Parts: sequence; structure tokens; C-alpha cells
Amino acid sequence: MKSLYWIGGIVAAGLLVGSGVRLLAHGDAQAAPATAPAPAAAAAASTGAPLAGAVPAVTARADAGSTVAGVAAASNGPYKVGDQLQQSPAVTDKPYQASGKMVNGFQEIAWESLIPKDWDPMAPFKGLKLDQMTDDDPRADAALWKAKKYWKDAPVDPAMEGKAVRLPGFVVSLDREGEALKEFLLVPYFGACIHVPPPPANQIIHVKSAKAVKNVRTMDAVWISGVLKVERSDSSMGASSYSMKAVSVEPYSAPDKG
Repeated sequence: MKSLYWIGGIVAAGLLVGSGVRLLAHGDAQAAPATAPAPAAAAAASTGAPLAGAVPAVTARADAGSTVAGVAAASNGPYKVGDQLQQSPAVTDKPYQASGKMVNGFQEIAWESLIPKDWDPMAPFKGLKLDQMTDDDPRADAALWKAKKYWKDAPVDPAMEGKAVRLPGFVVSLDREGEALKEFLLVPYFGACIHVPPPPANQIIHVKSAKAVKNVRTMDAVWISGVLKVERSDSSMGASSYSMKAVSVEPYSAPDKG
């Protein structure tokens, strides 16, 4: 495994969750890419660090040979690895505060709302001078494996138990009934669990739909609504710290500006 390649993809793909760092926010399916790079990627590029080329490299390797159904087709769509979905300004500006945005009795929340404020997802990489490492540096490999364990054991916010919430994300299929999807993981950015190691467990929601969902495939963008539970589960695609029995699973569309 090329550790710096993967670490670069992880950092630049938006795993600086909880710190206000976001990558591309698509207003609709045809939204143009943002012109400014994420801070982590920009810093690497300015120093000539190995991270500078990580995002294009990860994106270019769209994994057409993946055994996960729908990945190749999704990789040719409007999203690139690391893209996140646009949410209401009230949610993105103050992700840890309860939003006033209600849709059919469900309150829109940000992904950061699922993370305890004092937990740092990038702690395993602190102190590492990635720009001074070679790709075969054992410290990079050790940091990646440390991060995987750290994210798998990521803490939750117990206050989210029983909350009726709504948020957008990308689908990672788990169980299908013919063409209909019965069970899936919801993740915050495109390519999560597919192109890079899974996000922290507190950034994955294990979703079971009240009724099988048709015409949804891996890496499709959707809005889900339902009651959130603090519940641990493990699957072949990653560990999740939250679960939901979705009342509604709808194709993603950008929220109103207000």
C-alpha cells in the first residue's frame, strides 16, 4: 500500500470534519467545481509536498474494476472523490447548533453535528511532516493503520439519540432485493468506503429503509429523513456508530438559499 497516497487522499477528501473545512459543495448535478482547493491540499501544493497530487490521482483511479455494484458508473458522474453536498446556510454556518430548517417534521443537521466538539479526527497525523516523507516511510504506514483504528472507535454525541433528523449524503449499498435497496451506509463525501479507508465511525450512518428503495445505487446522492439512534454496527464497507430506519430516501437536490 502506498501510505502517503492514501493519507493524501484522506486529508484532501475532507476528513478535516468538525473544523469548518469543506471541499466542493454541489448546488446541483451540473455544478461547476470550486476554483479554490481545500486548505490541506493548498498547503501541500505550496510546499511541493507529496500531497499535492493526491486528489487528482485518487480521482483518476475511479476503480472501474470494483466489485461494488455501481461504482464505475458513479465515478463517471458529476461528483469527484471528496465532494460533499451543499446544505442550508443555517446548517453549514453553525453545524453544532440546532437548525431551524424543518422538512416534514425532520430537522436538517450537519455531519459535524454527529461528532463530539472536542474530538479531532486528524489526531493520528499530528506531528507528522508528510512533505518530508517518502512513500515507503514506515511512519506513514503506521499512521494510516493507527488512524483506521482511531476512526473505527470514534466517539458519538449521545445527545443525538432519538433525534428526528434530515441530512444528505452518498449511498454505499449493503443489501438489495432485486433492483431495490433495503439497507445501506450513508457517508458524507463521494468515494468514502470505496476509494479510501472508511471515514470515522461517527461519520457513517447505517440505514435501513422502511420500504425498499428503487433506482438507487452506490454513490448516488440522497436526502434521508428518520430517527437517529446511537448504535454500533460493522459491515464489510466500514463501521458505523449511528443507525436510522429511514422514513424517506429521496434523490438529492440543493436546498433553498434561505
